[in-house]
Amino acid sequence: MARNYLHSLLGDQEEILLVSRQHWFVLFRMILLELIAILILVVILVIAQPLLPEIPIGYGYFLLVLPLISIAREFMIWWNRQIVITNRRVIQLSGIINKNVIDSSLEKVNDVKMVQSFWGRLFRYGNVEILTASEMGANLFKKIGNPIRFKTTMLNAKSRLELEQAGGFVEKLSAIDVSEPTANDIPALIERLGALREKGILTQEEFEKKKAELLEKL
Repeated sequence: MARNYLHSLLGDQEEILLVSRQHWFVLFRMILLELIAILILVVILVIAQPLLPEIPIGYGYFLLVLPLISIAREFMIWWNRQIVITNRRVIQLSGIINKNVIDSSLEKVNDVKMVQSFWGRLFRYGNVEILTASEMGANLFKKIGNPIRFKTTMLNAKSRLELEQAGGFVEKLSAIDVSEPTANDIPALIERLGALREKGILTQEEFEKKKAELLEKL
């Protein structure tokens, strides 16, 4: 059901690259009190059964249902709290019945910061902070599993998206050679060319040639 809901959020030609969750340490901390309660209850029942044979101690095991239900609930909350990387965006998805979805476009990701402690490196968890140009500013994902894979997958997806968009821009730019851009369009086009040169998509010679062609149209 959760998987079907996630796929319903995808746009045309959008693909899921990685589905990540918080480390299982987080789940363990969430259910620690319930596990302790179960252990204490079992120990009490085991000790009390031979001491009080006239009392139906076995019925006490039904009390285990309460912490087990709580554990199941916490597990569902943890399992449905997902961080998904697609070839277009980062999706934060949470909620069992009522869903909460937050999107961050890869285009607006400016920087990624990862912090791993000694124990984080040992057990493969850490914090990943995404700095974006959106109104949200920064998204902090705490104690996610395998943060290195998460970071590299997102950065690779962002790079592929930029190359795809740059390819489309170059095609449009080639078409401009036939049509006539307005004087107001030319400075913006030259600026885009400079950005493509800095990213290594255009060589210096290609940049100078396209720039000269545009300047001639002023």
